[in-house]
Amino acid sequence: MNEASNDQYAGITVLLTVIVTIILVVTTQAIQSNSANVAVDSTAIRDQTHQDPENAVIDQNQEISESIDPVNLALEDAPRLRFEAEEGVMHGTFAADSAYGYSGNGYVTDFTDDSDYVNINITVEEPGLYQLYIGYRAPNGYKETDLYVNEQPFGQVKLEESSSFEEVKATRVLLEKGETDITIGRGWGYYDLDYIDLQRLDESKLAYAPTTEKLSNPNASPEAVVLMNYLNEQAGKAVLSGQQLYSQIANIEHITGKRPAVVGFDFIDYSPTRVSYGAQSTEVEAALDWHKQGGIVSFLWHWNAPTGLIDEPGKEWWRGFYTDSVTFDLAAALADKTSEEYALLLSDMDVIAQQIKILQLNDVPVLFRPLHEADGGWFWWGASGPEAAKELYQIMYDRFVNEHQLHNLIWVWNSIDPAWYPGDDVVDIVSYDSYPVAGDHSPIVNIYDELVELTGGKKYIAMMENGSIPDPAAMEAYGAHWGLFITWSDHFTTDGLHNSNEYLQYVYQHPRVITLEELPDWGSNP
Repeated sequence: MNEASNDQYAGITVLLTVIVTIILVVTTQAIQSNSANVAVDSTAIRDQTHQDPENAVIDQNQEISESIDPVNLALEDAPRLRFEAEEGVMHGTFAADSAYGYSGNGYVTDFTDDSDYVNINITVEEPGLYQLYIGYRAPNGYKETDLYVNEQPFGQVKLEESSSFEEVKATRVLLEKGETDITIGRGWGYYDLDYIDLQRLDESKLAYAPTTEKLSNPNASPEAVVLMNYLNEQAGKAVLSGQQLYSQIANIEHITGKRPAVVGFDFIDYSPTRVSYGAQSTEVEAALDWHKQGGIVSFLWHWNAPTGLIDEPGKEWWRGFYTDSVTFDLAAALADKTSEEYALLLSDMDVIAQQIKILQLNDVPVLFRPLHEADGGWFWWGASGPEAAKELYQIMYDRFVNEHQLHNLIWVWNSIDPAWYPGDDVVDIVSYDSYPVAGDHSPIVNIYDELVELTGGKKYIAMMENGSIPDPAAMEAYGAHWGLFITWSDHFTTDGLHNSNEYLQYVYQHPRVITLEELPDWGSNP
């Protein structure tokens, strides 16, 4: 085909794309303007596509949430039970009393070697759920400890830097009447442990599961509204199964006989600096295929920096989303909006927007999780701190929603730290990526509680990445209402350590776990 023919062909293609987009917008507006408010009902889920998106997402826990404080779950007038750390059994650690402000007769220190721990035997007269508090001192910076209950791993506890003894609301534990061993392992080490406290919880409050009453985008597509409504409806009743990487689905089906409800996809190889090195992607095509099967689509973006790739051994171009492999400075780019670096940020977003438009034109709602794990700092979008990351997120939200008119996105934020939260007005779902020690199937209830506190219980809560899958029965028992999980790819489902075949079968066959086979018949939407 000659150059003139190419130009004619391109012009026709652009014209057709514009026409299709106009038709889609007009149709959507017509649906919205003629719609009525309808409460969520799984038997009439297809009818919900004709709701007004501004009001269609209904909080299924509205009556509960009006009478329950989702943050304060303590039983009224429940006393604190204190157990001093220095009275426990120490291994590699020892009791000390040289610091000031401790409880009891001292504290436990010298958590330095991997095998160091203190085991504290506790006794309760009433079985049930208890809030666990830890008294500590961490003068050497932020730390994390390993927690075990009766020798079983039970997640990590975060200890903020403190030169004096402080208390942290660690997690909640389900205890039988009588004795239980609580073990604090080294974790990051170099902290002092003072005591643990227990306080009985009001289990009647645990039925509350946060939901998202309205999507942040008032023009959200009918398909996005239907999907959010469905997630709300299942919150607290069930957990949706998920798997990262489309090619992993066959393996899950081979092991369990079922397929996950959610599949995680990645825009990574659409990043322009990866394309310049020859990267190619078919993720959008795979997502369209999964959508046709009735599955739910989730996307993240391992965003290769728009410039400044170091590209040397150990810092190769394909590691360009890692802070240590680029020289790109986000704060500097945002500070000068006339700079080439800032322009490249926008042009990269525009490239991804075109891929999302393909999904929108095919009526695919997307759980979209940009700038994930920003607070970790290991990705360049988090390396400049919370203010820069929040500004970049807000710029992307505005550019995608208002300039590119992308209304099929349900926006997922991926940090528990309030300092990093970009705001309720641009977030639909709050989430966490969970990677406990291999085989730790505890419900990660401490992180769940932090996400509840982050928004006051006003946003749906998801585990958008995980290694070991939390036990669905434990999630119910502890009131940790993770709406969904998405197990990361490769060894997390094949090494037999994080999730054995037997455990995967247990999870996928569990009555509280929704798989592809249990999803509703979306009809033509989504």
